[in-house]
Amino acid sequence: MNILYIMFDQLRFDYLSCAGHKTLKTPHMDRIAQMGVRFTNCYTQSPVCGAARMSAYTGRYVSSHGAQWNGHPLRVGEPTLGDHLRDNDVGCWLIGKTHMKADAKGMARLGLAPDSIIGARQAECGFDVWCRDDGLWAQGPDGFYDTKRSPYNEYLKSKGYTGENPWADFANAATNGANIASGWFMSNANKPANIYEDDSETPWLTSQAIDFMEQAKGPWCAHVSYIKPHWPYIVPAPYHDMYSVDDIQPVVRSKAEQNDPNLIFGAFMDGRIGRAFARDDVRETVIPAYMGLIKQCDDQMGRLLKYLEDSGQLDSTMIILTSDHGDYLGDHWMGEKDLFHAPSVKVPLIVYDPRETANPTRGRTCDALVESIDVTATIIAASGGVVPDHIVEGRSLMPYVEGREPDTPRAFVISEYDYSLHPVCSALGTPPRDARLFMVATHDWKLIHAEGGFPPMLFDLKNDPDELQDLGRDPDYARQRAALYEHLHSWGLRMSQRITISDSDIIHRRENGAATGVVLGVFDEGDISPHQVSSYVGKVPPRA
Repeated sequence: MNILYIMFDQLRFDYLSCAGHKTLKTPHMDRIAQMGVRFTNCYTQSPVCGAARMSAYTGRYVSSHGAQWNGHPLRVGEPTLGDHLRDNDVGCWLIGKTHMKADAKGMARLGLAPDSIIGARQAECGFDVWCRDDGLWAQGPDGFYDTKRSPYNEYLKSKGYTGENPWADFANAATNGANIASGWFMSNANKPANIYEDDSETPWLTSQAIDFMEQAKGPWCAHVSYIKPHWPYIVPAPYHDMYSVDDIQPVVRSKAEQNDPNLIFGAFMDGRIGRAFARDDVRETVIPAYMGLIKQCDDQMGRLLKYLEDSGQLDSTMIILTSDHGDYLGDHWMGEKDLFHAPSVKVPLIVYDPRETANPTRGRTCDALVESIDVTATIIAASGGVVPDHIVEGRSLMPYVEGREPDTPRAFVISEYDYSLHPVCSALGTPPRDARLFMVATHDWKLIHAEGGFPPMLFDLKNDPDELQDLGRDPDYARQRAALYEHLHSWGLRMSQRITISDSDIIHRRENGAATGVVLGVFDEGDISPHQVSSYVGKVPPRA
């Protein structure tokens, strides 16, 4: 069986029609959900691209792998999904975005050449690369934001789009007379991108995925990682005007949230992005474009499904569809994805397994608490491997997919956020080491802890599912806060760094210690078992 591991960037969990969106129709993603299981309570390990993706690719929490922000290198030697799959003779390929920065200093220290097989995999999150494109080819006065090669820009140039950076001038810009109307200005979100739809990023990446599958020899796992619906919020015709203000769902926010907010929350609301998305005109311009980007993504899922059907591979290909994080879009007076309200920290997750063992659950939803790192464990298990649980902190979702009760269902979920490089850190005067946030959530409660002496935030998810009333400083809820801190404490005491030896290895060595020839605390042969005595008692061998 092959595996398509599809990840969108910044796709909200509730912006699918199968998830209840009233006006956005996503029939192809809905079809995948009908073929498999849709998880309704999946939480990302961090609401920022780089950290979330490094957790997804390692199966480990952010504080375990240490790459806690965009551009923070993933340390050399960190085991990844690709490493685990290759141990089971399954190829692991990248098509699209990872947001990974290589640990160049670590590679140099160990003498790993970037152009060697090992070095290339270390520099690419453990993937073999069919096509990597992180999709942020912004260009400022000091050069490009991303200095790597841009396959998408090369493609655009081959199609006749001119200039040094057609990504910025065509794919993510409209026209205003003879001038460029940049997608970086959200006021241009209602204009069509200045590019043929077939040449835009999402169709281009789908074509790359199909090209890969046409030549691939299985078994393989292909990580098809789309750049959209991540900003810039601009999309080509006909998607730019498919949706209007009338299609926007009611904003989830309350004036009470702005009245004496938690200091952390207040600082994020007061940032430039928060102030922008607090404006109705910004939301009314951006959200229809965001919906158009998602509609385009869904249409490309239709292309993939058709290819799999036409090539006879749909019945032998597992499909996993998810996102790295969400987007506030003005909910809670916020934009982007900087905190842990549901629009930011919950992600869509759909798992289609074509095998007969998954037949009992087709079309079902599952409300179990799960995490993005569980996808890593699921892929390893689905590929026939044993999840190395001393390394991978995720838990396989295959019991849910096959209609079985898992041995260890999650009682709570964790997400982390290091905001030391965010302007909020400076605004609050927080030392970088203390600029860390932790979320712990159960079905009924969510707590957000901030290092540095800040009070926590607390939400009653059962009675306040929209998370509008912060109970973090309410003395009547001290018991609930204490219970969630117990969960956070137990998680903090987990074994996460002893990754070179498993518990089973330790038990084997402990129970077979005599085989090493070393025995301690033994007075005479009566203190050890008879079969061990022969190792230490016998006739003196003759001299040479």
